[in-house]
Amino acid sequence: MLEGTGDRVGKPMARPALFLRGLQGWSGRDLSGDLFAGLTLAAIAIPEQMATARLGDFSPEVGFFAFIAAVFAFAVFGASRHLSVGADSTITPILAGGLALIATSGSPHYVAMAALLALMVGAIVLAGGLLRLGWIADLLSVPVMAGFLAGIAIHILVSQLPELLGLPSGSGNVFQRLAAVRADLGQVNFWSLALGVGVFAIVTGCERISPRIPGALIALAVATLAVTALGLTGRGVAVQGNLPAGLPGLGLPQVTFDDMRTLVPLALLVAIIVMVQTAATTRSFAGESGTPPDVNRDFVGVGAASLLSGLAGAFPVNSSPPRTAIVSETGGRSQLTCLFAAAIVLLLVLFGKSLLASVPQAALAGILFFVAMRILRWQTFFGTLRQAPLEFALIMITAIAIVALPIEVGVAIGIGLSLLHGLWGMTQAAAIEFEKVPGTSIWWPPSGDPRGERVPGVLVVAFQAPLSFVNAAGFGQEFRAMIDASTGTLKHVVFEASSVIDIDFTAAQALRGVIEHCRNAGISFRIARLETVRAQKALERFGIVEMLGPNAIFRSVDNAITAIATSETTRRDPMPPASTSKG
Repeated sequence: MLEGTGDRVGKPMARPALFLRGLQGWSGRDLSGDLFAGLTLAAIAIPEQMATARLGDFSPEVGFFAFIAAVFAFAVFGASRHLSVGADSTITPILAGGLALIATSGSPHYVAMAALLALMVGAIVLAGGLLRLGWIADLLSVPVMAGFLAGIAIHILVSQLPELLGLPSGSGNVFQRLAAVRADLGQVNFWSLALGVGVFAIVTGCERISPRIPGALIALAVATLAVTALGLTGRGVAVQGNLPAGLPGLGLPQVTFDDMRTLVPLALLVAIIVMVQTAATTRSFAGESGTPPDVNRDFVGVGAASLLSGLAGAFPVNSSPPRTAIVSETGGRSQLTCLFAAAIVLLLVLFGKSLLASVPQAALAGILFFVAMRILRWQTFFGTLRQAPLEFALIMITAIAIVALPIEVGVAIGIGLSLLHGLWGMTQAAAIEFEKVPGTSIWWPPSGDPRGERVPGVLVVAFQAPLSFVNAAGFGQEFRAMIDASTGTLKHVVFEASSVIDIDFTAAQALRGVIEHCRNAGISFRIARLETVRAQKALERFGIVEMLGPNAIFRSVDNAITAIATSETTRRDPMPPASTSKG
């Protein structure tokens, strides 16, 4: 039903707010829940945003700028009450790997290209929401997404291994980084290793006790105190150092048109991942607020978040399932939770940067090691290995491609595999004869028990997938083969079309070919259960209704069988001519 129209009983529907939908319906009694949830979210977001920025070769304050900008923009333009947006470890390795191919990590050009990428990704995601392209989120199957995350996790682990061991930061692909670590093993700083492992242990332990415990912040504080109390900077432990003061101004990055053209493939890949993750997160936490999910409006919000992040000189942002879960689980009632968290981060940026100067880089590596382990989908791995070995192969191929190839190429291969897998499933569909379930009006594939019923001289055929150009040829061949196998006794064919949701040009030609094949054999053809309006209009558009006649399309197989029986009776016992009498 269209927004703003009346419902079925005549009551007007409330038109959703244009802005600040995540605050709609808020009342004073929600304040305490939002405050507590906001404090918890800030405690988790501060170390996570620092670590994610470090993962992308940005300074920590850039992660804070991305979080503040993203929260404000989504609160204004998004719809979800719980969705948390900011720097995200899923897309950061992708954008960092792509940017490293065209700019030196950490250079002004690298930072400018990241901001440009944020603007491009934001524009694509926002346009996807305005054009209602929420279906794009279904491009990645669950196994392919699990393989993608596994590959990203390996990238995170390998990129942070030098920081954990206190070694010089590496560069290049996964194998080059591992080779560099192996060459430098004799220089391992065991203080850094102890700090990183300790942080990982604290965060893991807190997570197992309760996700509400800000384990990352606790671990970061303990590691920073250890550095200060034990003077570990003098023992070779690398720390963040002094951070720039103040906030960035809003403005466009200094880039060229060629820079924009170079980033188009990377922007499309990152945008698709953002839409997939946003849709999954929105749907997962929609029921918590009692309102239906609005994926397209959340695309608008997340797109606006990346746009504002880019104008602030940061990088693309994404929705975060773990942080969104925290908002929900700690009693957050609206986007005010995220705004409170962003306000706390803003205060830290303005007045508390000195607190971050002694944060050890190994501690951030320990947090990212935890993030990498958390995004691995172990249940999906074991479930597909046991239940769908072919799809487990998709997991492995996707993960290997993302690890072994340039990361954006690996992501593209994963998306391609997901689409090919879906198309392959459609091409394997088969035409099958239906039988009537005894004592009912239901027509169903043969099940053996109880044995189905057939009507003499009638063949009822269904196709086990939506009919389109990818399977039209097979549909026509199988259908004609079934008809030819029954010639001599066959008089009527009924096509049970409940699976046909639309008909394209190729499929229409295949269907016309089957109808003509029946006519040439003296067999009538009828269609039953063509339920979608799109498919019905397609039959008219391609001339199939005119070809069959309006009386050859039925709402059920039983209706078609009844019409066949009536026509047979009429043919056998024609009405005698009316008698006349002279008065």
